Amino acid sequence: MNFLQITSLLIVLAGAFGAINYLFLKLPSAIGILVVALFASFAILGVDLMVPSLGIADTARGVITGIDFSDALLEGMLGLLLFAGALHVKLSDLRAQWHVVFLMATLGIALSTAVVGFGFSWITGMPLMIALVFGSLISPTDPVAVLGVLREANLRKSLETKIAGESLFNDGVGYVVFLVLVGLAFPSDDHHASGATGAIMLFVQEALGGAVLGVVLGWLTFRVMRRIDDYSLEVLLTLGLAFGGYELAVALHVSAPIMAVCAGLLIGDIGAKHGMSQETRMYVDAFWKLIDEILNAVLFLMIGFEVFAIAFDTSFLVAGVASIALALLARLSAVAIPVLLLKPFRDFSQGVIPIMTWGGLKGGISVALALSLPDSEWKPVILAATYIVVIFSIVVQGLTVAPLANKVGREPDLM
Repeated sequence: MNFLQITSLLIVLAGAFGAINYLFLKLPSAIGILVVALFASFAILGVDLMVPSLGIADTARGVITGIDFSDALLEGMLGLLLFAGALHVKLSDLRAQWHVVFLMATLGIALSTAVVGFGFSWITGMPLMIALVFGSLISPTDPVAVLGVLREANLRKSLETKIAGESLFNDGVGYVVFLVLVGLAFPSDDHHASGATGAIMLFVQEALGGAVLGVVLGWLTFRVMRRIDDYSLEVLLTLGLAFGGYELAVALHVSAPIMAVCAGLLIGDIGAKHGMSQETRMYVDAFWKLIDEILNAVLFLMIGFEVFAIAFDTSFLVAGVASIALALLARLSAVAIPVLLLKPFRDFSQGVIPIMTWGGLKGGISVALALSLPDSEWKPVILAATYIVVIFSIVVQGLTVAPLANKVGREPDLM
């Protein structure tokens, strides 16, 4: 199948599964599409087991494996999704929460990577460095999944800003940590820096370079938009910034996710206030919300169908279930330690630790990173464990985080 046929099929299925969810399951849109896709995948596998001669599963597997999920997300959809998410996080709100966001996106990622890495190495017998790679790809909360749930949950503003800001930034930081650890664990892979010095240089280049590029491109786009009063052209400029900036970041070998977040934050706040008319703000906001909804639907559909690309056996299932507990423990440490460090200096809303721990959803980025790993004897178990953690996170945590927030977070909003 060519690119147009695959894209058409994904959009048709996303629309059909979305309608099924809306009419029957009535789950939050993205989660409902994922659940219907999982049901469809398992139904195909079940039919194939009962009537092997039909070869339905092999046909489906051929189509799914023909879609490079890792490239489609990391070098295509991710830039648009991060830019869209950042547009709706105001710098003034983020500034009030920056201490928490910064610690969770740096110290939190490091703690989580270590907890998962050491635990997974002990459970599977995997070399520690490779297990740490698994820790780095499963530690970031997925902004696509998190922001999708935030739209359905009625969280307090300060808490929503903490969760959204952290998910946007720790995704970029986590991706850089992943690249560094892959370079150390697979030194023969010439796509990544190897050795301690190369790892440090790569981290600085990716993280700092991505932030600088995002701010520069966002500022230049803002300056152009100030001189224009044409909503259709200004929407096109924001789309060009998201697409072109992401690809430029990839070409310059700096963090494209961090670039997208920084550019989106600048345009969504300073650009909206000082560079857009009221009409333009309305159209830009509506356009990016629509882009976000459509790409979310397609992404969650693809996650549901990726079951065909994962090899499962009993040992993989055991490792996957154990990884769920590891990921939750790691997430708890990534949230609780920064909060406890900052508690002497600021107040926190009631229930911030359980809500942010349970609301730290994993998603398509973790699956994409796992699929991008160099081939090795450990890749199948990492893929299976990643997929199990992601499905549990999106379905179980995603459907219960709002009731949890309502139950444990009932008090006036605090900074």
